[in-house]
Amino acid sequence: MQLVVGRIGKPHGVRGEVTVEVRTDEPEARFAPGSVLRTEPGAVPPSAPADGPGVPFRVPTELTIEESRFHQGRILVAFAGILDRDTAEALRGTLLVVDSADVEPPEDPEEFHDHQLVGLAVVTPAGERLGEVARIDHAPSSDLLVLRRPEGRVALIPFVRAIVPEVDLAGGRVIVDPPAGLLDL
Repeated sequence: MQLVVGRIGKPHGVRGEVTVEVRTDEPEARFAPGSVLRTEPGAVPPSAPADGPGVPFRVPTELTIEESRFHQGRILVAFAGILDRDTAEALRGTLLVVDSADVEPPEDPEEFHDHQLVGLAVVTPAGERLGEVARIDHAPSSDLLVLRRPEGRVALIPFVRAIVPEVDLAGGRVIVDPPAGLLDL
């Protein structure tokens, strides 16, 4: 499974640096010099440079980070081989991804990566099936399990110990003890 860790934004300066919209909890590790990230290109802008006469620019399948730094609350990245503003502009919108198999599991047994939870069955403490985890929404107050109910509806469950007492990765399930009415919203 491919996990998005960033999205390339606009160029910064004239030497090929780009801004990156970070989508990972570990930007210092993911965007460290020498790191190689796979790409999922966005639409190629009409002003993209050509690889040669009559050949449109193709976003490489991998980009190697030469340098990264934080500047005014965002990360700036220089990739190997991206040497000018026009080429950097052609990367705009490209998603930067890593394979979930390459992601180390969290050291804390109470911490989980989103991809570990998506697809797990959601059951009550008595074993009644409520649905499955469709995704995780990261809200300001707490993370939310987005539950896909059997009848097709969606329910939001705060991912807090009082409501989600157990996550059983080996058993492929999340045990949820919802307060009355939570799943009716």
